[in-house]
Amino acid sequence: MDENNLENFNEQVNTDTTVENPNKKLNIISIILIIAIFVGLTIYMVNVDGIDNIINLLKSVDYKWVLGGVGILILWFICDALTLHLPLKTMYKDQKFSTSFRIAMIGQLFNNITPFASGGQPMQAYELTKYGRRASDAMSAMTMKFIMTQSALAFFTTVIILAQFTFLKDLMNNYLWVVVISFIVNLLAIIFVFLSGINKNIIVTICKPFIKLGTKMHIVKNYENTIGKIDSSVGNFSTQFKNMKHYPKTIISIFVLAIIQSMLYYSITYVVYRAFGNDGVSYFQIVPAQAILLLIMTFIPTPGSGIGAEGGFLLIFNSLFKQGTINMSILFWRLYTFYLPIIVGAFCMIPRKKSTFGDTSQKYGKKHNTNN
Repeated sequence: MDENNLENFNEQVNTDTTVENPNKKLNIISIILIIAIFVGLTIYMVNVDGIDNIINLLKSVDYKWVLGGVGILILWFICDALTLHLPLKTMYKDQKFSTSFRIAMIGQLFNNITPFASGGQPMQAYELTKYGRRASDAMSAMTMKFIMTQSALAFFTTVIILAQFTFLKDLMNNYLWVVVISFIVNLLAIIFVFLSGINKNIIVTICKPFIKLGTKMHIVKNYENTIGKIDSSVGNFSTQFKNMKHYPKTIISIFVLAIIQSMLYYSITYVVYRAFGNDGVSYFQIVPAQAILLLIMTFIPTPGSGIGAEGGFLLIFNSLFKQGTINMSILFWRLYTFYLPIIVGAFCMIPRKKSTFGDTSQKYGKKHNTNN
């Protein structure tokens, strides 16, 4: 990107917005719910499998695969951090990967403890402003990350599901309609995101009838105020979306990294499958089955899709895992994909000593004139 394009981009996103700390009370309630789900799952396992069987099963686990899963999880963390680090690095030459990693893990924490993964981005923006990053730049970087990671996830998921459609059709049997509906709704969500970026008026027009209905049902208090907020939010998103054209190399890099990240996430289920001595189903069959589970999890409104995720895993993989191993497999899978990211994210929330970032308004070696 040439210097003139960069200056134009900076002028367009120069107006900052206030980023507030997410609702702490809601987060506490979510954490309590997560702990309750974990305790409930443990009690269920003990009652169904018995403590002696659980101990024997743990002794028979192939821990080489367990360690392999930890390695995959670390690579997944790194990819997630890089998809945030790359756009930030194009804006701030002094951006450190360690900082991007910390912010990414904080995002993982709040995505997992809030319904529909809604708390990650606000908290990341809040943390970035504490590092001296402008809120507008933080929002721009996260817009790039969000759009490209969602696009990559949709692309990768579509490819692997179509490649193993016959196997998945037999696996899901009477529940194939759930897969089809989930796939269509997720595809529509991606289209909705792109429409929001291309033309905000389309989205506002689509939302108006629903807001009117909500007003009549006394769900929405103030019609005009709500429409105004939607118009402002979609407008900001549209601005950031259109500015992505100034970062073609970064966009492509994020997309490739997001494909790798999706593959790593789906691979964790195969690691769990092999850790408990399972064989006979290939990696290229487990991965698309996990992709279907993720599609279903998207609609579960609990933090981390709790209860629904465990139930979905049982529904999809019960026939593929050895008898007596499915419940412990669910626990291991959730440790990898849910509880460990929460633990790492919580560790990253520990206050650090303030680092020296130099002039945080410096981009590509050019200082903005603060007197103007």
